[in-house]
Amino acid sequence: MRKAAEQGFAGAQANLGIAYENGKGVPQDYAEALKWYRKAAIQGIAEAQHNLGVMYDNGQGVPQDFAEAVKWWRLAAEQGVAVAQSNLGGIYSQGKGVPQDNAEAAKWHRKAAEQGHPGSQYNLGFMYESGLGVPQDYAEAVKWWHLAAEQGDASAQNSLGIMYNSGQGVPQDDPKAAKWWRMAAEQGHAGSQYNLGLMSHYGRGMPQNNVEVYKWWTLAADQGFKGSIENRDIVADVMTPDQIAEAQRMAREWMAKHPQ
Repeated sequence: MRKAAEQGFAGAQANLGIAYENGKGVPQDYAEALKWYRKAAIQGIAEAQHNLGVMYDNGQGVPQDFAEAVKWWRLAAEQGVAVAQSNLGGIYSQGKGVPQDNAEAAKWHRKAAEQGHPGSQYNLGFMYESGLGVPQDYAEAVKWWHLAAEQGDASAQNSLGIMYNSGQGVPQDDPKAAKWWRMAAEQGHAGSQYNLGLMSHYGRGMPQNNVEVYKWWTLAADQGFKGSIENRDIVADVMTPDQIAEAQRMAREWMAKHPQ
């Protein structure tokens, strides 16, 4: 592969960059990865352009330079690389290396979202929900969050739970809110763990169960989610010692299966 790269074969140069970046078959060396990515990127290899942008964004093998990251991501994005399009959307939202521009962020997130990129689907949904760079449209937010949630994106699952709970963009539906919050909670999303505890506490969309409430609020509290400890201690006042012990056991078992 090195011989081919040294002879100017762009694909080999890109692969050699990947090898050096990840330490596969060679010692990990970001500066060397950067060198080979640049050679391939100049020849138009989209993956190398994207990876070069990542290295500038992270300051790996080179001083951190957001404007340079944008330059390479734009080249890859214009070739249809969804992750580069998503990165451009994020950097326009934050205004790093470019003027902050929500409309431009939405444009790039849409391109990536239409290719099935779950992060951009979530972000585009957030932009519709908040009216950032696009007209506020709860139904459109729900549409994109559904697509991301079905791919397992916990943030989108949590947001869907909120929309079904409040009836924004969809008919109000407690069981569906509980369903999406459970899916996110099982992935460790602290907000969903807290919200699922609330649903169980009030018996909305699921049976009332103080053991489940205590379990989910313990898990949310472990991540520092505000209000979890205080509310867990309140519900503990109406639980038996055996119920508390059971909830604590369930929380420990969950944490053992889902190390942070």
